[in-house]
Amino acid sequence: MGRVVKSEDRLEHLLHLGRRGGAYQWPLRLATLPLLIYPLSNAYFGEPAMTKFDKSKLPSRHVTEGPARAPHRSYYYAMGMSEEEIHQPLVGVATCWNEAAPCNISLNRQAQAAKMGVKAASGSPREFTTITVTDGIAMGHEGMRSSLASREAIADTVELTMRGHCYDALVGLAGCDKSLPGMMMAMVRLNVPSVFLYGGSILPGRLDGKDVTVQDVFEAVGQHQAGNLSTCDLEKLEAVACPSAGACGGQFTANTMACVSEAIGLALMNSSGAPAPYESRDQYAEASGRAVMTLLEKNIRARDVVTLKSLENAARVVACTGGSTNAGLHLPAIAHEAGIDFYLEDVCEIFRDTPYFVDLKPGGKYVAKDLYEVGGVPVVMKELRKAGLLHEDCLTASGNSMGEDLDKITREADGRVIYPIATPLTKTGGVVGLTGNLAPEGAIVKVAGMSEEAQVFTGPARVFECEQDAFEAVQNRTYQEGDVFVIRNEGPAGGPGMREMLATTAALSGQGMGKKVALITDGRFSGATRGFCVGHVGPEAAHGGPIALLKDGDMITLNALKGEISVALDDAELAERKAQWSGPRDTIYAAGALWKYSQLVGEIYKGAVTHPGGKAEKHAYMDL
Repeated sequence: MGRVVKSEDRLEHLLHLGRRGGAYQWPLRLATLPLLIYPLSNAYFGEPAMTKFDKSKLPSRHVTEGPARAPHRSYYYAMGMSEEEIHQPLVGVATCWNEAAPCNISLNRQAQAAKMGVKAASGSPREFTTITVTDGIAMGHEGMRSSLASREAIADTVELTMRGHCYDALVGLAGCDKSLPGMMMAMVRLNVPSVFLYGGSILPGRLDGKDVTVQDVFEAVGQHQAGNLSTCDLEKLEAVACPSAGACGGQFTANTMACVSEAIGLALMNSSGAPAPYESRDQYAEASGRAVMTLLEKNIRARDVVTLKSLENAARVVACTGGSTNAGLHLPAIAHEAGIDFYLEDVCEIFRDTPYFVDLKPGGKYVAKDLYEVGGVPVVMKELRKAGLLHEDCLTASGNSMGEDLDKITREADGRVIYPIATPLTKTGGVVGLTGNLAPEGAIVKVAGMSEEAQVFTGPARVFECEQDAFEAVQNRTYQEGDVFVIRNEGPAGGPGMREMLATTAALSGQGMGKKVALITDGRFSGATRGFCVGHVGPEAAHGGPIALLKDGDMITLNALKGEISVALDDAELAERKAQWSGPRDTIYAAGALWKYSQLVGEIYKGAVTHPGGKAEKHAYMDL
């Protein structure tokens, strides 16, 4: 144990540090000011201040406890922390704040409120940031290849920061499509007490007395190309469609995964609903900071919350809200971090018997703000509970069970945005899985808002080797009504990056052809996509899947009612074509992050993950 120093002697010592030639060096004195305000209660290198938490088994003990960690503590003193704060649990407050897009710009404000909650509950918050790639801006060009890979980078960087600094718990704030699953994957991978907070949706724009979203702008591009919309009208729309901070307002990927965060139990109930500009979100942020300390006190870790049952709850909520097909990629990836087998087919099985009863864009009428105003995700889950479609015994971020939290919700379905589950929009989910000889490992399509007759499509293949070729065909209208667009070599490995294709699908809708053609791809479609657009076809072309073997004119049948995706070729013909297949198409990405991603990424149906996952673990981070 080091020499015990009286607090008054230490005060003089610190004052001495600020003197140079009889004058105080005020920048240095300001750096030590918190120490002057909060002098050590007992000793300079003596016994630590008492806290309500026993750190003897927490990760942060490795950087704050004992004489050997004096250098480490000196860094914390440099950042203005008091002795008491240093010896409290250290809580990572991770955000994806940046100026890339409106999705992320309110996260910094909400992080400060989360930190206040942590402090109020005897924790010491340590804020850090990670990257995001925002799909709306990355869409329609080479930048989109970075999007899905960014999910892994987010999870990896949060993990590395938490491990490197030995933080005890995690509050994660995210605002855009891949940052939500990436942050939740990190929580489950680390298996620390964790609370997730969505940054909130954007407010809808208004034009000519109607709500508009960025989806309308993408589709307006198609209308403009078709000569049905003037440049002036397009510019008017683009200027008003996105009026605030926040993620895209429909039930696209960000809002879908925000709903998932509540349904899976990692977020406080109703925390995902309020739009980003609402300062009431700060109350949810502060409560999230307090909640993570409760979880730490009770030793409730992320994998106590994320279980097979809670994953099934999350899939139910995706289905009944007509959520993004990307949930079929992200839920298996989150499950993978916990060592749980929950694949695309399992997600789709849940979709198959879940009624669709929440009327949200792109297939419906309303946006996230509207859902929030009628009670949000808790009311949706109450309806699922009425039908016996919800596991109530799952733990949540509150420390209570899902059933206990729902018992506190008094609001009921409004019948406009949220229909009663007894009278749903359709009897099956808004998202459907497909299998067949064209996709032995499955595929997925959003059918929310589609009539039953529109959910069956047969037509000749029109094969494109990448998205750009397909988009040019749409621009030049060199396609026929009844065609099935086949866009291949856009999978996780073959793209690389598994691009979304909203620009192409929106342009088709803008041309009035959204219901007159179909699309299939080993890439992805945006949550804002509508029409018969089948994504996640596996195996992907780069892995020699049947989609790699198709030729122009092959007759393809898509039947969402029966869950079928097939091509009119027998096994012998497919085998012959496979024998003649020349192998994966070369890409221009022979080095760098995207090359690394292409080498590591696995099958689509397992979530396109890049490491062995929870099943391969040999240690628990919290117990090191």
